[in-house]
Amino acid sequence: MKIRLKIFLVVLPLVIVSLCLAEAASYFQAVNGVTRIARQFLGFKQENLRKYAENQWALLVENNYAGRPDMVEAAQEALKIYAQGIVLSDTEIIFALDDTGTAVMSTSPLEIRPEEKAPLRSLLETEPQGLVHITAGGERRAASVFYFTPFRWFIVLSEKSSVFYRDANRIALQTVITLGLSIAVSVILLILVTRRLTSPLDRIVTAMNRIIDEADLSSRVEVEYQDETGRLAHTFNLMIGELDRAYRQIKSYAFDAALKGKEEQRIRQIFQKYVPADIINRFIANPAAMYKGENRTLAILFSDIRGFTAISEGMKDPADLVDSLNRYFSGQVDIIYRRNGIVDKYIGDAIMAFWGAPARHEDDGRQSVLSGLDMIDALAAFNKNQKRLGKPEFHIGVGINYGEVTVGNIGSERKMDYTVIGDNVNLASRMEGLTKTYHAELLITESLYGELQKTPAGESALFFRLLDTVAVKGKSQGVKIYTVKRGLSAAEEKAWPVHNAGMALYYRRAFREAAMKFKEVCAFLPGDFNGENLFRRCAVYASNPPPEDWDGVEVMHSK
Repeated sequence: MKIRLKIFLVVLPLVIVSLCLAEAASYFQAVNGVTRIARQFLGFKQENLRKYAENQWALLVENNYAGRPDMVEAAQEALKIYAQGIVLSDTEIIFALDDTGTAVMSTSPLEIRPEEKAPLRSLLETEPQGLVHITAGGERRAASVFYFTPFRWFIVLSEKSSVFYRDANRIALQTVITLGLSIAVSVILLILVTRRLTSPLDRIVTAMNRIIDEADLSSRVEVEYQDETGRLAHTFNLMIGELDRAYRQIKSYAFDAALKGKEEQRIRQIFQKYVPADIINRFIANPAAMYKGENRTLAILFSDIRGFTAISEGMKDPADLVDSLNRYFSGQVDIIYRRNGIVDKYIGDAIMAFWGAPARHEDDGRQSVLSGLDMIDALAAFNKNQKRLGKPEFHIGVGINYGEVTVGNIGSERKMDYTVIGDNVNLASRMEGLTKTYHAELLITESLYGELQKTPAGESALFFRLLDTVAVKGKSQGVKIYTVKRGLSAAEEKAWPVHNAGMALYYRRAFREAAMKFKEVCAFLPGDFNGENLFRRCAVYASNPPPEDWDGVEVMHSK
């Protein structure tokens, strides 16, 4: 590629980018101004229409006509007349839909097609705020929506998209034309300038090519001018003199570097099966630093297969047991790595993992919980396959804690592990053990619960149920424990808020009121262990109150 073309390709994008940025800034400023005014005007009409509807309904209520269909119908007709009065163009339509998606009021003839009803109803039920885009009557329309509860109407103020954005589209066309003309003029000027600048270089390049084609490193380029091009020719002559002497050394160095690169890649591929890639990269970049530990706040997860001893005794063939474990571990570990976690180790049939080291992420706590939920979900598919193969199903408990631990390479010169240690690691392990006590698949500590309240919801909402305050074995201080779900059944949607309200009463020593709440939970969720357990506990405390210094902590005497 000629240097003239290179200069052209370097400068032209700069010119084009500058022009595009200037035109884009003008375009967006103009378009934003136009569309903002249109949106504000649409919102203003929506607010007036809403107030008018509310006033009509208030009149019905004040005069005790709200229960009379004929008076309600009259109010609806008045609303339609008012809506017709604020319509300013033939393409603007104000209409209302009932809960089935059927048009019950319209300022102009409008037929909602059958295929449009479901998308409309789905969108309107979310009660969107601001400007939305819909398809109604076979036309794309810009709309503003609100739901008027007394009439059970979705009221839509809409304008054809082509009309709503007409001024913006006109500005866009003018911008494109102006930009095209500017770029054409810039290209012509740039061609003339680059041709003028590069003609002396063409002669130097021709001489260089002759030297390269003939492989004659003793040849030299003629120095024609005492300027930058002359200095370039002189420098090239000096370089040619050194190239022949350095050529053999360069080949030797390149060969050695290629061998070392292949060897490093092979070592990486081997050790990535045992050590996460992030740790290998950090070790290669700074080997000395990897021998030092550091304190970090991490999320630590433990999962364990319940009743694994009985499962292993029931599988006579060790190969079947190993095959089942390998398939189980493969699915679970993939989930952990997919959510930026690190698998620390396998402890028999248990998995220990953590989030936040060596790389820290904003949502490490949330990703640890989502991993636990994904692991439980993936187990259903695994068990389905186990059942098909005639092998026993697995059931797991997952415990997660969030807190400060020591992380680093720990061990001896012969054997080291990149791992985490500390009280918070032990507490995470105790959470996994408590899943059996509280009949829960997943438990988290209050520190992780607090961290989850800080991070944005991200891909999905989480639902929490406070189960107890416990002091695990070896500890005197209590920790609140929660179970978590990504979605609730209809019964759980009713029961969980009542349960959490009961826990608040329980900690305030209002045991009789708390017992009534937990009794209500049991009515929603028959056989619910935690609801029944807390109901019995509150019933006992209501008759025999605990000491005045009682803090609600249940002391665990086993792991």
